[in-house]
Amino acid sequence: MNIHEHQAKELLKKYGANVPNGIFGFTVKDILEKVKNLNSDKFVLKAQIHAGGRGKAGGIKIVNNINELEKAANNLIGKKLITHQTGPLGKVIKRLYVEEPSDIDKEFYLSCLVDRASSKIAFISSDQGGMDIEDVAKNNPNKIHTTKVDLDHNISDKECENIIKIFNLKPKQKLDAINLVKSIYKLFINLDASMVEINPLILTKQEEIICLDAKINFDDNALFRHPEILQLRDLNEEDPIEIEASKSDLSYIKLDGSIGCMVNGAGLAMATMDIIKLYGQEPANFLDVGGGASKEKVSEALKIILSDKNVKGILINIFGGIMKCDVLAQGVVDAAKKTQINVPLVVRLAGTNFEKGKDILDKSGLKIISASDLNSAAEKIVNEIK
Repeated sequence: MNIHEHQAKELLKKYGANVPNGIFGFTVKDILEKVKNLNSDKFVLKAQIHAGGRGKAGGIKIVNNINELEKAANNLIGKKLITHQTGPLGKVIKRLYVEEPSDIDKEFYLSCLVDRASSKIAFISSDQGGMDIEDVAKNNPNKIHTTKVDLDHNISDKECENIIKIFNLKPKQKLDAINLVKSIYKLFINLDASMVEINPLILTKQEEIICLDAKINFDDNALFRHPEILQLRDLNEEDPIEIEASKSDLSYIKLDGSIGCMVNGAGLAMATMDIIKLYGQEPANFLDVGGGASKEKVSEALKIILSDKNVKGILINIFGGIMKCDVLAQGVVDAAKKTQINVPLVVRLAGTNFEKGKDILDKSGLKIISASDLNSAAEKIVNEIK
């Protein structure tokens, strides 16, 4: 789960990090009233959407007075902001954030995330802040410093010093940076975050270390432990179909292709999407119904796939283990009878009760194309939509 910049900064502040003073609002009137609490005549106005690249897209403005702030806020609120991360449709700006300006001397990059390969926590630091870290890694890999630490309740001073050494700070700022790393680590562990990114982290001309921007992502599977974090969820920033899928405990991500996929197991889902691409088409979604899905859950999954107007064909690929193929088949039949399927449907069943599942599909009266293996299933659905 993602949260907005202003929410991330509030959390960082609670854990001891230094962030600029700021306010947020849903209307220009709200902004103009709250901004009186800031100790500045100049302001930084930031559009709040779940996407990077806001500055390049015109979503961040530096204004010199209240009148300029009002004009800039009116120009942003309710408008679509298109960045390299939003896609061509963009995102509608429904909230704004205003903060006091900072006198920047140097910009750094600092992030913390789970490194699954090593089962450790990885800190990535760079003295090239304010830039896309992917570009830095590609063009100046020596400017990226990675430190992996064991999962524990605390992080040592030595590890912190290794993380920030690329910043080349003076002793006082070095101590502040170490404390910041400890704050980020504590937040990361306590709140079950999956990523904390500060870009840029700045050193001001007054020699303060400040988090000028912040992104925090959380592990969805741990949100039951953090109802206060779940309250920060902004459904306006999420795809409506993905929201519906989450209500049925389905792992669904909308993609840009034309072949809808229903699979049980994340690994099998990835393989299914790969083979669709191998045969020259693009998947319309990632959808994992899980190992123990009921026929009701399967039925809901099919409805969700069909709600995507870009879907021209559907490939169902199920390997029966905990989930039995006959349960899947009955769910497909039930959903198909409630929802008129007007696109080709290819089903590949293997594993537990696949004979019973195939028999249910064959006797359903529905136009379903059977496949014996994944290769033939992908080939058939691609040929059907040509």
